[in-house]
Amino acid sequence: MKKRHIFRTKTIACFLLAALLTSCGQSGSSEQASSSPTASAAGTPSEAPTEVPTPTTAPTTTPTPTTAPTPTPDPEAEYWQGVLDSFADSSYDLTAALTEPSLKSLCADYFKLGVGLTGSSYNNLAIHSDEYMTVVKKHFNSCTLTNLMKPSYILNQADSRENIANGNPEPALDFSRLDETLQWCLDNGVQMRGHTIVWHTQTPDWYFREGYTNDGAYVNRDTMLARLDSYTKQIMTYCQENYPGVVYCWDVVNEAVDPSNGDPDSFYHCRMENDNTPNQWYHVIGDDYVEQAFRIARKYAAEGVKLFYNDYSTYDTAKRQYIYNLCEHLANEGLIDGIGMQGYWGVGHPSIATLETTIRQYAKLGLEIQITELSISTDEATEAEFERQAKRYSSIFLMLSEVDSEGGGPANITAVTLFGLMDGYVFYADDDTTSRLFDTNFQPKASFYKVKEMLKLAFQ
Repeated sequence: MKKRHIFRTKTIACFLLAALLTSCGQSGSSEQASSSPTASAAGTPSEAPTEVPTPTTAPTTTPTPTTAPTPTPDPEAEYWQGVLDSFADSSYDLTAALTEPSLKSLCADYFKLGVGLTGSSYNNLAIHSDEYMTVVKKHFNSCTLTNLMKPSYILNQADSRENIANGNPEPALDFSRLDETLQWCLDNGVQMRGHTIVWHTQTPDWYFREGYTNDGAYVNRDTMLARLDSYTKQIMTYCQENYPGVVYCWDVVNEAVDPSNGDPDSFYHCRMENDNTPNQWYHVIGDDYVEQAFRIARKYAAEGVKLFYNDYSTYDTAKRQYIYNLCEHLANEGLIDGIGMQGYWGVGHPSIATLETTIRQYAKLGLEIQITELSISTDEATEAEFERQAKRYSSIFLMLSEVDSEGGGPANITAVTLFGLMDGYVFYADDDTTSRLFDTNFQPKASFYKVKEMLKLAFQ
């Protein structure tokens, strides 16, 4: 149990003891007063007093008027009121979003509260919505780029081919889509999860081929490991040197476990394909590509930057065991710091008990645990479904408060990331998402209020 809970227990005990002593003291005084003889009981002289005191009239005084104390200004509230005033001409009313208590402050003693920065391209990235980023700053202290940090957005084929032509075998990386968001994080005190370095999806096929061409032969294992080393060094070093302290952890490898169609000879059922598309990391390097990726990342990670394995359906019984096997191996090698559990869950599944069992099992490894992509889907966009969604979010946060080490549980939960801020994302014309805490007009939904209430109840 963490120190603050021991302190809270001691405080309650001291309060009860003080109350008991006070009660005893009051009881003794009452008994003493009742046992003291009164004047009539002790006897009074028969003679009347020789002089009767002249009654005096108390001087009349005019009461001094009292002035109510001036309330102490709340700098935080004043700041956000000023921010709200600056959006007077916005087409969105941010009053509720910016005057409600900050969600991140309500769970600050437990874990970071994160949010996804939506965008499938630089042009529709969340950084271009002042309203979106302002609400992010108000309620979250961690963020994740939902797309733009994946290899397909970072690798530059033309420049990579030019490198080859000039005798340089290293891949060329382009960070221009990242700079504005990384700078915003640095300026506003919001940290970022690096998502992701190695993934079989959203990684271009030419990255694995001779000459970085679309139709070249696939390179050998050593060449691909050298390319991975260069890629990892470049992206981690760029972030660490230009935006120090912003990227506090990396999903080094994403979704490498496949319990159904994975390599049966692999101790963790390494993924071989996805929707009939080969996993080139597996086919070019082998099933130890995960370990190799972590070894390389450990070389270049700055002090304090944590390395995570991230996956979905982490609660599935078979997959849970394979993920455990993989992360246990990496932990024994000193290569991993945490497990990322994607949270694409519904209003009725999986059960809270299943999620709790999963977290408790992973906690046995002594690694950090993060809920990395929390997104509770609904069957339809109705008020009844949104109420069910709100209760589901609330139940999940209650469970997290109980299993987290700060609440006396076994799990070192260090971040929970909601994978998006709003339904009907501001830059997507046909977005029908309904899984967020805010609606399409940046108004808090029932889920927001239920989460707020639960954070106050269970995390304070």
